[in-house]
Amino acid sequence: MSEQIQNTDGGGPQPEPIRFFGTTWVGHDGGYGPRRAAVAAGSLVAALAGCLVLRFAYQGLAIADIGGFVNVLVVVMFAICSAVAFRKTWEGFSRRPTGSVGEDPLRSLKAIGFVGVLLAYFFRSLAEAPGEKLHREEYETARSQYEKRRGARAGNPSARRPKGGKSRRK
Repeated sequence: MSEQIQNTDGGGPQPEPIRFFGTTWVGHDGGYGPRRAAVAAGSLVAALAGCLVLRFAYQGLAIADIGGFVNVLVVVMFAICSAVAFRKTWEGFSRRPTGSVGEDPLRSLKAIGFVGVLLAYFFRSLAEAPGEKLHREEYETARSQYEKRRGARAGNPSARRPKGGKSRRK
């Protein structure tokens, strides 16, 4: 679980904020709908702008007359990196990374395949806030565990009688 889920003031677990949404994902309030639309539109526009920049880069390689092999290599590299970045980003919306493979080793791959990351944000924001399902599951689990622990407590433990029904006082 995340460090932000547990509340330090004793009021129970607090929802973890999501980038661009804060905690509005809990009740779908505070402009949740327009934010989702803005994230979808913004990520799609950024992906299209990224494709345009990649096209200019490819045209620069064609003008430089580097050779067909390098041109194909660059296109294949960006396609593979975008596909892997899309997959890893999509998986990150539904589960936390486990083991030694976290976000740091994938940072450079995601930077090269930024179009895939942006498209993953676009497609996910059509259905929900990116990462909302994962955060909601963790939040509900934390709330149920908190309620279970809170319900198990029955007042002051020192005032309880020892098992067997006999009192300790003589």
